[in-house]
Amino acid sequence: MKDSGIPWLKAIPEQWNVERGKNVLLLRKRPVREDDEVITCFRDGEVVLRSERRTDGFTMSDKEIGYQGINKGDIVIHGMDGFAGAMGVSKSTGKGSPVLIVCSPKYDAIPEYVVYYLRSLAMTNVFVALATGIRERSCDLRWNKISELEFILPPSEEQQRIADFLDQKCSEIDEIVALQEQIIEELKAYKQAIITEAVCKGLNPDAEMKPSGVEWIDEIPTGWGVKMLGSLLYEHKQKNTGLIENNLLSLSYGRIIRKDINTNGGLLPMSFEGYNIIGKNDIVLRMTDLQNDHKSLRTGLCNETGIITSAYITLRPKTQLNSKYIHYLLHTYDVLKVFYGMGDGVRQSIGFDDIRKLLIFIPSAKEQDEICNYLDQKCAEIDSLVAIKQQKIEELKDYKKSIIYEYITGKKEII
Repeated sequence: MKDSGIPWLKAIPEQWNVERGKNVLLLRKRPVREDDEVITCFRDGEVVLRSERRTDGFTMSDKEIGYQGINKGDIVIHGMDGFAGAMGVSKSTGKGSPVLIVCSPKYDAIPEYVVYYLRSLAMTNVFVALATGIRERSCDLRWNKISELEFILPPSEEQQRIADFLDQKCSEIDEIVALQEQIIEELKAYKQAIITEAVCKGLNPDAEMKPSGVEWIDEIPTGWGVKMLGSLLYEHKQKNTGLIENNLLSLSYGRIIRKDINTNGGLLPMSFEGYNIIGKNDIVLRMTDLQNDHKSLRTGLCNETGIITSAYITLRPKTQLNSKYIHYLLHTYDVLKVFYGMGDGVRQSIGFDDIRKLLIFIPSAKEQDEICNYLDQKCAEIDSLVAIKQQKIEELKDYKKSIIYEYITGKKEII
């Protein structure tokens, strides 16, 4: 080993060299060809034609000002998302936006090895330290920074061995991660099936059934009532009139969570007057942007007093209904897309008047409590399994980062 002269790296193998980026990479500025399709650089390291992966969720440009040609085999680094791993060897020939830094290797640099080295820098936050104009969840990485960056270069044969080894190991890890993610999705689907069955069919599999009278559920237990939502719940509106509560609340993926007033990136309003005060057992609905936002869960049950934006709908029972049961039921309506098609406007936002006549199922008070107790237990068990799988995924991702770093910096040798 020898001293690399790089503070964060220290020692490297004796036969490895340290070169500036401008001696390793050649910046490309190719013209765009008439039949070029758009290439996108994703955070998982894939650089490919947008049409081969997905076409939605992107900001589309009316005019492709500054677009550049990209060849298959080019090294592509995303100038704003490079810090998060958005870099790779292009699998396609096409065109990309000016935010992409397009390079080709000089001399004996192997593209796949160079990308692994750059991804290792991203994982260790070197790019964040180098970047100018840092903003939340992004940073501005320019060619002038990369050109002066110190690259570690083994002999080309060793670069290829390292890249091939890491391709194999990372592929194995990615397969295990994908399996864990599939199991998580299956657990979530199982959880939703349990909730739907309980709030629409009850807990007694032998119960006598009757037509529900609504199109999204065929039958419900005979003893259950069907009533309009507005006859059982009202929209609670209690304005915050100058007292800033300690608890600023928000609805996130089906859960009411606290938001820190002091550490929210300057995205909060100057005043919280006009926000609604909500309390324990209030049901909160986010009925905005139904047309575009298909994945977020839009219902939550509040467990504490706090303030929340008036853009949400807050419901309270008029009678001794179990709020948790209504929350579980409306959660099922959300997942079954019952709310879609209601409301007006391009963003398809709806208010309380739009859901006032929505038909809901009402078991007896005792059965509501039994359903909630059952679902609380089952959901907690499933959530625990999901958390174990998510922890496993994080451990696998950390392991992947570690082996890339260890082999790309010469800490471990391929035998």
